[in-house]
Amino acid sequence: MTTWKKVFVDLLELAGIRVNGPNPWDIRVHDERFYARALNEKNLGMGEAYMDGWWDCRRLDEFFYRIIMAGLPEKTKRNIKIILLLLRAYLFNLQSVRRVIQVAQTHYNFGNDLFLSFLDPYMQYSCGYFRDTDDLNQAQINKLDLIVAKLNLKSSDHLLDIGFGWGGLARFVAEKVGCKVTGVNISSEQIHFAKRFCAGLPVNFVHSDYRNIHGQFDKIVSVGMFEHVGSKNYGAYMDVIERVLKPEGIFLLHTIGINESYVTTDPWIDRYIFPNGQLPSMAQIGKAIEKRFVMEDWHNFGPDYDKTLMAWNARFQKAWPTLEKKYDNRVKRMWEYYLLSCAGVFRSRQNQLWQIILTKTGCDQPNCRF
Repeated sequence: MTTWKKVFVDLLELAGIRVNGPNPWDIRVHDERFYARALNEKNLGMGEAYMDGWWDCRRLDEFFYRIIMAGLPEKTKRNIKIILLLLRAYLFNLQSVRRVIQVAQTHYNFGNDLFLSFLDPYMQYSCGYFRDTDDLNQAQINKLDLIVAKLNLKSSDHLLDIGFGWGGLARFVAEKVGCKVTGVNISSEQIHFAKRFCAGLPVNFVHSDYRNIHGQFDKIVSVGMFEHVGSKNYGAYMDVIERVLKPEGIFLLHTIGINESYVTTDPWIDRYIFPNGQLPSMAQIGKAIEKRFVMEDWHNFGPDYDKTLMAWNARFQKAWPTLEKKYDNRVKRMWEYYLLSCAGVFRSRQNQLWQIILTKTGCDQPNCRF
């Protein structure tokens, strides 16, 4: 047994994982180069080796859950490449106006057919709310209903939707409440889809970075977009919200969060899924809203993201026979690695899902459901 293999095998045993073992979370290694690649390049090497077919696992979600719960990332993080990545994030604004377009080009412009294969009818690419249901479609409607209630949306309101995705939330509230919606997004593919998806409704979509938003709005919502803002820009982001939100308005921030403040993200996720993304901590969000807003409510339903991701993967796998006519097997392995590894992270409670309600200082507490 090579030194690389022995070190890797010993680490996995701390998490109750065996190479070529019988359990669904055990891994099968097809290329001996995998061990050195995984130890030298950490998460990036693991992910790329999976995409290349060097290893397999029947339950990637359980594999990642176990290695996180055993603290293996902490035991292997002292690596010069990661130190340089951290230094890069401290020195440069990775979510600048010039850089922010990269995530749209890499991920959100990937192909609507792929997203349509696993999302619900309202195209919600964010955590569902699994209350009294195990069905993904109903969980996403529950989430949309929750947002309507928390914002206390009325037909007379003008809602700003920052990073509106494919327009599902805008369509839902325009149909259910009858209010006017303005959506802002940087993805040309999503805007093109959303305009057709919301045709005939009082919805307007703007191709723009959030920093260029103008006007006044009764309510503001941002679902799954704050993860692309970056800690260097949290204050500027909240300044925009403060500027365009009416004095008695309500802002709902729906974002993934982490338990500890970081300035960078997983290197594999950064390269293949969400370039220049960064998950916020409670401390970072708290600092950004300080002296700007009143925090009315902070709701965590992170475990529901585990269920959402598992449902997305099941649908993706079912749809693959149709998708493989356009995409190669490396794309399939990239997406299942992304969805299932993230499910394992949420299962470990390392990542959270927060809905935060903010109002301006001095206004009455809003008449809405927390």
